[in-house]
Amino acid sequence: MRLRTLRDVAVLALLSAAPSFAADYPKPLAEEPIPAVATLPGTYPASWMLVHDMNFTSLLDGRVVVVDTAAETENLKGVMPAAQFAIFTAATTRPEIYVAETFHSRLTRGTRTDVITIYDRSTLAVKDEIVLPGGKRGQFVSTKNSFKLTNDEKWALLFNFTPASSVSVIDLDSRKILGEVDLPGCSMIYPTGPRGFSTMCADGTMTTLDLAADGTVAASRTTKAFNDIDKDAMFMMPAMVGNTAWFVTFAGNVQGVDLAGPTATPKPKFALGTADGAVTEWRPGGWQVVTSDAAGLLYVLMNPAGKEGSHKDGGTEVWVVDPVKQQRLRRIKLENPGVSIEATREAKPGLVVARPDGALDVYDAAAGTLRKTLGGSIAISPFTMSAVQ
Repeated sequence: MRLRTLRDVAVLALLSAAPSFAADYPKPLAEEPIPAVATLPGTYPASWMLVHDMNFTSLLDGRVVVVDTAAETENLKGVMPAAQFAIFTAATTRPEIYVAETFHSRLTRGTRTDVITIYDRSTLAVKDEIVLPGGKRGQFVSTKNSFKLTNDEKWALLFNFTPASSVSVIDLDSRKILGEVDLPGCSMIYPTGPRGFSTMCADGTMTTLDLAADGTVAASRTTKAFNDIDKDAMFMMPAMVGNTAWFVTFAGNVQGVDLAGPTATPKPKFALGTADGAVTEWRPGGWQVVTSDAAGLLYVLMNPAGKEGSHKDGGTEVWVVDPVKQQRLRRIKLENPGVSIEATREAKPGLVVARPDGALDVYDAAAGTLRKTLGGSIAISPFTMSAVQ
């Protein structure tokens, strides 16, 4: 038989290849039951982390992501919605995760409703919600100290900003709001003592408020000014080691504050050794710039081009610091610049670095080497991260 056209040649080639194509084609996947719902462990492993994805491309669709930083595959373990500049906090003694978020009746406009959505830690199913009156919840880029637990995790404290600042006290057992504490000239929440909190004030002081059993203020005390707002202000998110909050400052100092007793008590400040008289110098930079591991070491995200106004620029190294000895132990050179960091609570901790492109780099915190990169499928705009233990 003579082939008359190029079309005949092409058809014959396809027919001759068909048996091989069918043999190489993957077999269909087995049927999966619907619904198919996985359950997470009640206590998350120490390698797990909660990552707040602000999702700057669509703030209505922010989320909190449960991530296993150590797994070779399937690092993404679960997702909880977190709408409109949300903020989250997780309990350690009760099986719940809390997301304070905002909705509008017409999605981007209309009647505003603020709520605390309560998620089951194992199923990530919504258990309940607490409606917050007044449209007061502070809305800004995720800051961990705007939503905290106190009173043996029986109460939640939520920062409000209208622009007057205050804190709502919420009973998590009854799901009711106990009251509101005004904070004129002060902001953020640093749990202090058994049932209270401290707040950072614009005059460089910290005020500690003791709360009575009904959620009202029983007593308050204010420190002397120690936060140099004009020349060397403290970043608002500290690293916690026990009951001590370790803050870093814009110019590269470390300021500890003891929160164990009835009053916030500043510790002596020490320098990271950054000042060298140059036009630019090593300074802390980024959003979540300091974290701690289970051994009590601090990790600080550092920017080599530090100067006035560079405190949000991110960094290219992480400096490891012993706050007790007031010494820098080593420097970790990052493969990619980072904007936020968090250490896991593993015996051999991982150091998770959130990159500007949304990827998460996971380093061996001791060796300073890059273990893996978790790509954009995990988060789009990760800003704050919380180790689970």
